[in-house]
Amino acid sequence: MNNQALDTLKTYFGYGSFRPGQDRMVQAILSGRDALGVMPTGAGKSICYQVPALMLKGLTLVVSPLVSLMGDQVRSLLAAGAHPSYLNSSLTVPQQNTVLRRAEDGWYQIMYVAPERLADPRFMEFAQRLASPGGYGIPLVAVDEAHCVSQWGQDFRPSYLQISAFIEALPQRPVVAAFTATATERVREDIVHMLDLRSPQTVVTGFDRPNLFFGVEELGDKAKAAWIRSYVAQHNQESGIIYCSTRKAVDELSAELSLALMPQGIRAGRYHAGLGNDERTQNQADFIDDRVPVMVATNAFGMGIDKPNVRYVIHNNVPESIEAYYQEAGRAGRDGDPASCYLLWNGNDFRLRRFLIEKSRDAAGLDEDGLPRPDLDQEQLERACQNRYRLLRQMEGYCQTTGCLREYMLRYFGDEGALPDARTGAQLGASQPLSAKSDGCGACSNCLTEFEVEDVTQVARAIVEFVAPRAGRFGKTLIADALHGANNERVRNCHLDEAAGYGALEDCQMARIKDVVDQLAGRGYLSVSQGQYPVIALGPRAVEVLGESSGDGAASATPFEFTIKRRSSKRSRSARARRAVDLLREEAALDARPRVGDDAELFESLRELRTDFARERGWAPYMVCSDAALRGMCRRRPHSLEELLDVPGIGEKKAADFGRAFLEHIEEFEDQHLGEV
Repeated sequence: MNNQALDTLKTYFGYGSFRPGQDRMVQAILSGRDALGVMPTGAGKSICYQVPALMLKGLTLVVSPLVSLMGDQVRSLLAAGAHPSYLNSSLTVPQQNTVLRRAEDGWYQIMYVAPERLADPRFMEFAQRLASPGGYGIPLVAVDEAHCVSQWGQDFRPSYLQISAFIEALPQRPVVAAFTATATERVREDIVHMLDLRSPQTVVTGFDRPNLFFGVEELGDKAKAAWIRSYVAQHNQESGIIYCSTRKAVDELSAELSLALMPQGIRAGRYHAGLGNDERTQNQADFIDDRVPVMVATNAFGMGIDKPNVRYVIHNNVPESIEAYYQEAGRAGRDGDPASCYLLWNGNDFRLRRFLIEKSRDAAGLDEDGLPRPDLDQEQLERACQNRYRLLRQMEGYCQTTGCLREYMLRYFGDEGALPDARTGAQLGASQPLSAKSDGCGACSNCLTEFEVEDVTQVARAIVEFVAPRAGRFGKTLIADALHGANNERVRNCHLDEAAGYGALEDCQMARIKDVVDQLAGRGYLSVSQGQYPVIALGPRAVEVLGESSGDGAASATPFEFTIKRRSSKRSRSARARRAVDLLREEAALDARPRVGDDAELFESLRELRTDFARERGWAPYMVCSDAALRGMCRRRPHSLEELLDVPGIGEKKAADFGRAFLEHIEEFEDQHLGEV
């Protein structure tokens, strides 16, 4: 690794080495090579372009769709001693003029811009002047959230299609580096093609976030609210985000939480696009600055916010895709400390998601007069819609699996090798229950839950045989009604009360029949159509059932058997979500060195001092330094600026600005506790 790059990392950011993958990205960019980095949230993607930007001559452009990220990144870089800027709609026209003029005069090392800005003729002229011979120079264009360029990703944005044309129009082509937290192999190929990356250095650091605990709970709507109230009350000193799928749900849940938690002094904020800009801005600032510990929000909140000490993320409703879920859940534990991610779901969530997909398709296909848009490729629109249904099916599989949740997600992203010893329930034999003692990640609700195997072969066979002669005609609920022997109007109107197999499962609960239908679909015996009202058809493995029952010789030598796993009453407890003070005491016990006073007490007092610094400057507390840096001070107990610079996360600028105050505070603390060693 380039020694100058390591010096830059230490000087500005206070770290003596790069994280895995960062060094290869930085080296590629500095050597003039395009690069693609796929790194999970919290892996330090921004360092990969910020370090080169601070070393290269000229102005690095960072394309980002996130206005909140721009402001946070610029403030953090300023605190580190760099010279950043941003250009977006939050600035007035005179302010934008000033930024552009200063940029041409060489004031800045890095500038954040929205993708829409690249199509502005005025900005294009500005960039062309900079990139011309004799200009200040544009050595690097970094594209953040690069998955937005692909229609196969979860967040396709047409404005990203302008990036390649913008770069091509520059007099001298800069190095182009693209970054994303979540991208399947197909999306990665799309990023390379759509951004015209040239022989890029591709770095995929892996999608596993070992510090995160993942949990899934199927609950009714009222039970969800009660679960969340209880969880937040038990973690009232921790910072968390609760995601809801609609504005109405955000308003209701935030009001309910605020009322229930008022006696404990806990404030619950809210955030969605229906609020006024001033209220959204203030609520977001309160959360980032630790004045409000919990935020209830739609997915409009959180993208690009660098708050590192979020200890939990709870989804009150199902997100639209695994990519969206992993990105939103990944906002927990960005500092590397243990954090928890819970997904609460029920069937209503999926019905709402299918409705929203149909609604968005209808809206996208019509102009402002409500007429079909002639300029829109209807075939492409339909493909995008079907892709959203495909992504939702993968999300449904995550909710219903009894296997390792972490392994499910890693397999989805093509990174299952990160857990070589993990085994899903399907890989275990029918007589071998999956328990907390079996191989698995040990950090998800499924791996910490005991399951008992139940043979439902006869139920499964009855379902497949009932679907076969009427495949693709009816949905899951109507099929379950008929098999259960229901005598309702829909069953009679479809003459299913006259069908062979009607009432064959009258002794089986409706919920169990539906569960087996889902499991059959998940394992390939049945298939489920796309669309708002999905219907059940036969899957590729149906012949294994029908061949056996028909006696036509098509059956395999192995008789059809179908088992499912259900939770036992016993569940192992997880200690993944621990507060910083618990980590301090654990680290102190392992270290076993004598200390003056308790680390946890010093940590809390240093955190108060950090808050004072942040308020004086109008910063978020983490911009002064992270919780990990405070813990480093507690462990090392520095007594000089040189010793303070050895604490990871303390660079030269922060040591110069705050070092003396931190050192004096530690000295005073030790003087007060001298008799305790």
